[in-house]
Amino acid sequence: MTSTGTDSRLKLAVLGSGRGTNLQSIMDACAGGAIPVQVVCVLSDVKDAYILERARHGGIPAEFVDAGPFRTKLEGAGEKRYIERLRHYGAEAVALAGFMRIVKRGLLDAFRGRILNIHPALLPAFPGLESWKQALDYGAKVAGCTVHLVDEGTDTGPIVVQRAVPVLEDDTPETLHARIQEQEHIAYPEALRALASRRVRIEGRRVRMGQKA
Repeated sequence: MTSTGTDSRLKLAVLGSGRGTNLQSIMDACAGGAIPVQVVCVLSDVKDAYILERARHGGIPAEFVDAGPFRTKLEGAGEKRYIERLRHYGAEAVALAGFMRIVKRGLLDAFRGRILNIHPALLPAFPGLESWKQALDYGAKVAGCTVHLVDEGTDTGPIVVQRAVPVLEDDTPETLHARIQEQEHIAYPEALRALASRRVRIEGRRVRMGQKA
């Protein structure tokens, strides 16, 4: 995870499928000098995803890349296309920001220990889809978000940052999700700062850094 020339910032690629609000928080943190990171490209598996527009408005190269025929996973020829574009832009690390496909071994091996994902729950509780709704249905008193390194499992990689929010008595899935997203926009830059400064043991086991109670 080294940079060339005089620019020592971590070269980051962002993958997303939707609106890109976490990308915006990363872009804002980069622009304000809060994190030593440069977003070198944004790739999406959805042609009209707004995350691509956000990137272009910020002067960041943004591309739709065909992910292949599988709707929920990235593998085969589609995976190879993503790896080629990431290498083209000189990406050293990858942030998944609402990328709605499971990352498989090819991409994991290409960026081993350098792929981050954000999940709207306090892992290991409530992995999988609509975790904020899972928390409400379970009757949890606290919810939140987790940024973790991606491994071969589903939401099982080493934890980097967690931020918590209380579950209110009158919460709906929508209101709880909105408050969790506010914390996501803080957590992702925190995790990237840790990754860029090499304070995360990327080849190690579970590590908790910057955890918020």
